[in-house]
Parts: sequence; structure tokens; C-alpha cells
Amino acid sequence: MDLSNLDKFTDSVLTVDSPVPICTQSEECCVGIDEAGRGPVLGPMVYGIAYCPVSRIPDIEALGVGDSKQLKESDRDEILGKMHENSDFVGYCVTVLSANYLSTSMLGRENYNLNAISHDTAISLLRNIIAKGVKVKDVYVDTVGPAEKYQAKLSALFPTLNITVASKADDKYPICGASSIFAKVCRDRCMKEWQFPEKGYDISDSGCGYPSDPKTKKWLMDNVDEVFGFPQFVRFSWSTAEKIIEKRSVPVSWDNEEEEEENIPKLNSFFKRVKKQTEIPRHRFYHEQGLTSSTEI
Repeated sequence: MDLSNLDKFTDSVLTVDSPVPICTQSEECCVGIDEAGRGPVLGPMVYGIAYCPVSRIPDIEALGVGDSKQLKESDRDEILGKMHENSDFVGYCVTVLSANYLSTSMLGRENYNLNAISHDTAISLLRNIIAKGVKVKDVYVDTVGPAEKYQAKLSALFPTLNITVASKADDKYPICGASSIFAKVCRDRCMKEWQFPEKGYDISDSGCGYPSDPKTKKWLMDNVDEVFGFPQFVRFSWSTAEKIIEKRSVPVSWDNEEEEEENIPKLNSFFKRVKKQTEIPRHRFYHEQGLTSSTEI
């Protein structure tokens, strides 16, 4: 899994693809989609998609895939290595959504919440492998929000596919467990290899990254700047981060906009009809001769 370009995407989105196994372009395939890092206040959220021929599902299951959160880090790394060794029939793609991208998206003018971001990312991953020629038949997705609504949404977009959206899909369907491992290992590496655009930060003692972790809370308290707030590694739209900024950072006062704009004419005033200035009376000669200005003809 090549994350060498991660430092160029610390405020945006990075997608990494494996080579497409030749057999997946001729045999009907099953696909799993899952994410890692949805809830933490630190670091990126990673979405993963894994695929293989339907006929090779027993081989995927034999690798020991399952819910990545229930596996030790060393076990996940070992299983990922096995899937790389079987790249002749297993393919994957991961999308890394940086903390800064998540927060700026969620706090934009339009309401783009985390569920919508998650749905769009999963849809994009599925479209990506279809565009690469993968012969997709069955799709298994770990749900975000109500499973029924999510499944209906995906089925409307991909009417020819057999789509199953379920809670704990990574524990129920081997291929979804595989996608969970790709996503989780990728996020773990992002956390370890993160290159701060800002200097002077160390995440070695930042805990698991979840708001409930005392180590994470302490790291946030110790690393907030009173003027610039948090580095891009922090999801500043999370309430935990917002409260710390309010407590530790310098308050900002905005001048009264109405006072500032008292003497500024409104835009529509420039389009109002302006009364003509009083003209100097013409000599009676012009009236007696019936002469008028050429601009009035």
C-alpha cells in the first residue's frame, strides 16, 4: 500500500489503487466496502473497497479476514500481507479523507454532513473499480445511517448489482472484512507516518484519537495555539475541539457590520432613476422659434 504521496494531501483527499487482477475483469466478482476512523477527532477517515471473484470467497475467508477492530494490529498487518501475496485474485482501493477536508466540508455554506461524505466516498470507490473493468456482481457495505435507506440509494445508482447494506457487514461477509482490514491498516499507517505541514508537533503520545481518550484530550489541550487553533491533523469541527478552542484560544470580536455600512450606499441605489438637475432657463428666442435640443428629438 503506497502512501508515499500522503504528505501532499494533508488537507485534501488521497486515493490509492492496487493493480486490477486480470481474473476480476472476466469473472463475476463480489465487493466489500468499509471505513476506519469515522469517530476520532484526530487524523483522517479512510474508506476501503476490496474485490475478488465470487468463486474465490473461500480463499479470502481462509486468510482470516474479519472485523479489523477485533484483530490485533500485528494480525491485521499479517493478513494484509497475505492479501498482497494473493494479488492475482484480490484487488483493493482506499481513499484517505484528511481531517482538514472533513472539517471544512462539514462547516461549509452547504450542509455536507459526515454521512453524506461517507456515502459519496463509497459510491466513488465503487464507480472507480467498475470503470477499471472489474466485473462486479455482489456488493456488501457496512452501513452508515439507516441500512434500508442506504441500500435503496445504492440500488438506485447501481440497478444491475446485487447490493446488501448491513450493520457489522465486516463481520458477516468475508470480502467486507477484507475491505475493513485495508481501511484500518491504511489509517494506522497514516497516523504513524503523518507529516505535519506545521512544525513542532508530535503525535506519539496522542492516544487512540477518540474524544473519550484522556490522552487524546490532553494532547488537544497541549497543542492548541491561542491564535491559530489546531494543526490540520485535528478535526476542528468536532465538538471536543471546538470547546477547547473556546477555552484556550484568544476570543475574536467582530465589529458591528451595520455601523460600518451606515455610509455605504446599497447596491440597488445605483439602479434607481435619478432626478434631473434643474436646467438653466433658455432665452425666449428658442421658444419663439420652436427650437429644441437635438437630444430631445
